[in-house]
Amino acid sequence: EMAGPGAGKTVFINQISEGQTVRDQFLVARKSLSETRAGKPYLALTLMDRTGEMEGRAWDRARELDELAGQGAVVLVKARATSYQGRVQLTINGLERIDRDRVRMGDFLPVSGRDPDEMRAELLETIDRITHQGLRCLLRTLFSGRTLEEFCTAPAAKKMHHACLHGLLEHTLSVTGLARRLADHYPGLDRDLLLAGALVHDIAKIREFSYQSLPFDYTDSGRFLGHLVLGAGMVREAAAGIDSLDSGELDQLVHMVLSHHGRHEFGAPVLPMTPEAILLHHCDDMDAKMNYIDRLRTEREEEGWSDYQRPLERFLYLRPAGDCGGDRPVGAPAPDLVEPEPPRPGNVRREQDQSRKTGAGKEGPESRQQSLFDL
Repeated sequence: EMAGPGAGKTVFINQISEGQTVRDQFLVARKSLSETRAGKPYLALTLMDRTGEMEGRAWDRARELDELAGQGAVVLVKARATSYQGRVQLTINGLERIDRDRVRMGDFLPVSGRDPDEMRAELLETIDRITHQGLRCLLRTLFSGRTLEEFCTAPAAKKMHHACLHGLLEHTLSVTGLARRLADHYPGLDRDLLLAGALVHDIAKIREFSYQSLPFDYTDSGRFLGHLVLGAGMVREAAAGIDSLDSGELDQLVHMVLSHHGRHEFGAPVLPMTPEAILLHHCDDMDAKMNYIDRLRTEREEEGWSDYQRPLERFLYLRPAGDCGGDRPVGAPAPDLVEPEPPRPGNVRREQDQSRKTGAGKEGPESRQQSLFDL
């Protein structure tokens, strides 16, 4: 049965094959109204759901359908799957706009492999285990109300790593878990400061990106400032009036937020200059890369070399996910680990897609912000 305007999706992009008749819901990721060489208008759409993207073309009634297919809109698509230059695309016969309140967001964006309620409980428990009273109070202030709700739902990035519902929470818990384990290995670190930095390092991604509609995009303040600067402001705002947190400790925590991208060319206004800040950067970078690689592995059916991965600037030799240790999501706590310390999550973040310079050595647009963590 094909999905109607009020029903959920039944056919996903990764299930569509040549010759198939399609009547189902898709998100309009991109669109353009163009003309054929004969001067006839046609509508080009990039449609998406949680399994990927597919091109669609409407050759008839293009201007009429263009008005229905706003970017970010969910539409009921009536089409035929055809092959063009070796790829399946949709030849669209009709479109119908669907009200957003009748749409399940999870149909159009992947969802974390970890249970969101379990992750939320782990986040709050991790905060409660912070022994420094001032840092614990700051974290409880930050992770509350609407901020907590948005943080527990938002993806960590637009495309490259943890780009799924609840991805920001999953990534943060994973980075925090890595940091906790490394604090055990390097006892000279300020454990509470390190864990607090891991918990807040990406908190301003809920302000950097707009998650109110799909596809996600930068907010104005996200473009102007970025989540490092916005995050520093959120931490200072939450610290106001907390007498048990002195100015030096607050400066070190803010420094970790500002420096966690590790390098100026990745958007960090300052380099990491404390042991905790250096370790946080590497945890973040490691987690982003491993999540990116894990996603590539899930798409493989056999062992071998990947295509060239521009964000990592290399080819990768990969085995399918089923050959690499089971189904446990990257960053999830190992089931056979019994730790005396509070169960803290861990997951790392990013490396910039140094969008390898284009043309005569000029960087492409937004190359300063484009890292593995932001895309």
